[in-house]
Amino acid sequence: MLKNSIYKNFTQFLQEELAMPADSLAIAQKALEQNLGPIPMILWQYGLVSLEELDRIYDWLETT
Repeated sequence: MLKNSIYKNFTQFLQEELAMPADSLAIAQKALEQNLGPIPMILWQYGLVSLEELDRIYDWLETT
């Protein structure tokens, strides 16, 4: 799981750069708590991000 400070920045990135609604983040957080996989993949599997957005997420994570 992402460290708390990185996770805060990550959720801010999702909300500001990808315009992800808070309820979508809540769904992903619940799945993450159930250890269903890495959060970027959860977001994609639940249809909360497109493949292009998934690439942007991994690019962001790579530079963080």
